[in-house]
Amino acid sequence: MDTDDAIGAAGIRLRALRRDRGMTLAQVEEATGISTSTLSRLESGGRRATLELLLPLARVYGTTLDELVRAPGVPDPRVRSRPIRRDGMTMLPLTRHASGLQAYKMVLPPGRRTVPQPRTHEGYEWLYVLSGRLRLVLGDTETVLEPGEAAEFDTRMPHWFGTQDGGPVELLSLFGAQGERAHVRASTVRRG
Repeated sequence: MDTDDAIGAAGIRLRALRRDRGMTLAQVEEATGISTSTLSRLESGGRRATLELLLPLARVYGTTLDELVRAPGVPDPRVRSRPIRRDGMTMLPLTRHASGLQAYKMVLPPGRRTVPQPRTHEGYEWLYVLSGRLRLVLGDTETVLEPGEAAEFDTRMPHWFGTQDGGPVELLSLFGAQGERAHVRASTVRRG
């Protein structure tokens, strides 16, 4: 692929990056100063990408120029995402796309032991505790998950989680739309 083809293919990646970040053209315009009409033409291939346009877009999307204009072949497997901070916890997206099954590493800071406020929403969730002790409230039932333990539940059931003893907790979360379930089968190996 020559340079012109690589730059021309950048529009496809620009559209995918914007959608993966959940941004509208208007939000990208606000963040970069590039008009929505120019952004739209870049994404559709109607305008040639220039360094002046690609630099601010790479910054906003949290990627590199190489990623925007890379030649086809083996795609870069790395997931480049920005941490999301919500309700005192940090969520690091581990998947690229906003649709389908989503994976997150979540960090609950020390002292997050608060009064449970269960919520409901559509979907299905799977949690796996990496470190710390996770307090999980599902309906009227409360469970403490230790490192290496997992839980799965329908998120239409009132649920909440936080730290059990006020210490930090790190966990993995898989979340999918209603009907999508994560099934993990593992065998236990006992060491003598």
